[in-house]
Parts: sequence; structure tokens; C-alpha cells
Amino acid sequence: MNQSVAIVTGAASGIGRAIARALAQRGDRVVVADIDTKSGQAAADETGARFIYADLSLREDCQQLVTETLARYRRIDILVNNAGFQHVESVDTFPPEIWDKMIAVMLTAPFLLTQNVWQTMKSNGWGRIINISSIHGRVASPFKCAYVTAKHGLIGFTRSAALEGGAHGITVNAICPGYVRTPLVEQQIADQARTNQLTHDEVLEQVMLAPAAIKKLIRPEEIASLVVYLCSEEAGVITGADWAVDLGWTAR
Repeated sequence: MNQSVAIVTGAASGIGRAIARALAQRGDRVVVADIDTKSGQAAADETGARFIYADLSLREDCQQLVTETLARYRRIDILVNNAGFQHVESVDTFPPEIWDKMIAVMLTAPFLLTQNVWQTMKSNGWGRIINISSIHGRVASPFKCAYVTAKHGLIGFTRSAALEGGAHGITVNAICPGYVRTPLVEQQIADQARTNQLTHDEVLEQVMLAPAAIKKLIRPEEIASLVVYLCSEEAGVITGADWAVDLGWTAR
């Protein structure tokens, strides 16, 4: 489907930016949504997209993102729920306010955005919703209670929405990446190295990639390629799936 209109959240950097670039390169009209105005506008300029500021922890911003997109393009065909962030801390000291914000951004916002684009997709008889979950949507790790909870919940939401969308030409899928070479992961590597007195490469080998069959970080473009496929006509029979792109992490 040519000249689809796509919203990509968290698209100022990392996976989201690669997805926005890939969709724009195939000819889609892309809206880059993020709270980072400078990097978000740069990402939009790079791809010929449109930047819209959106704090997805706020319900009104979720609504406004869809409202502005519809006002400009009069349709939305693709929604990629990618925005997220990480906080690592023990359950007994995890700040409730950070829990609330993580759940809002990574679980409530995908629901609200999906709800807000549903009618236009349903009216057009075509839609693609891609939720960027994580291997932590399939398995858990300690000290990541809010992240793991949100990403598990996102897979459940994906499955339920897929069952409703099928009759209307709307597919809903999730992607569950392992460690991707993004600024967020690079910061995690630095933190692990400092905490455990390890080198950058030792953190990768001994900590992050120890359970993986393929010992390398995933490139954002590799996730973007799967998004492009799931947004294609050829993928129209695929829905309710959670795609593991995790270097064999969860094959054990």
C-alpha cells in the first residue's frame, strides 16, 4: 500500500528513528513523535517526516498526536508503539511514581493510541499496528519490575486487539527484540561496567549476551526491516504474533 500514513512513537533515536527512516524510504508519510524536540525534529528532517511533540505519559498528548495527524493527512494507516524507557531498581525501593510513568508510557499509551486510530483504520478497512515489546515481554529479569510488567502486558494487549481487528483488515503484532545497539543500551553497558568493574566487551560477553546464541548486538535497522514487512500487504495474514528477534535468547 503506497503513501500510507504512519505514526512512530519514540522516534527521535534508536529503534524508533530507524523505523521512521525505513517507512519513509518506502514512500510512507511518517509522523515522528517524541518528547525530545531537538532530536525528534532532526529525525523528521532526515526522513522528510513531520515531527509532533508528545509526552505519552499524558492522555491528552496521546489524543492530540492522533488529532494533529488526522488534521494534516486525514487518515492513519500504521501505528508503531515504540516509546519507552528503563529504570533499574529493586522491588522494595522502586519509586511508585516511576512505576506509574513507565506503565503510562509503555502500556497505557499504546492502548490509547490504538483506541484513537482504530476508527479511521476500521473505516478504511486496513490498518497495521506494531507494538515494540521486548524479550522482557516473554521472560523476566530482576530489578526491572515495571519494564517487565509493561512489556508482558503489551503482548497480551496485542493478542486481544488482533482478535478484534481481523474482521476489519487491521493486523496487530508485537516485536520482542533482544539487546539492540541504541543509546539506552549503550548507557546500560556503561552502568554495568562501572558497577561490576568490567570492560565494555566483558559486559557484553559475560552479562548481556551470555544467554544468546548469536553474540552481537542487534542493529536498529534489523528491527525496522521486520516492521516494514509486517506493514506490507504480504503480511496481511499475520496478526496476534509476538516476534522474537532476540539472537536465540528465549530458545532455551
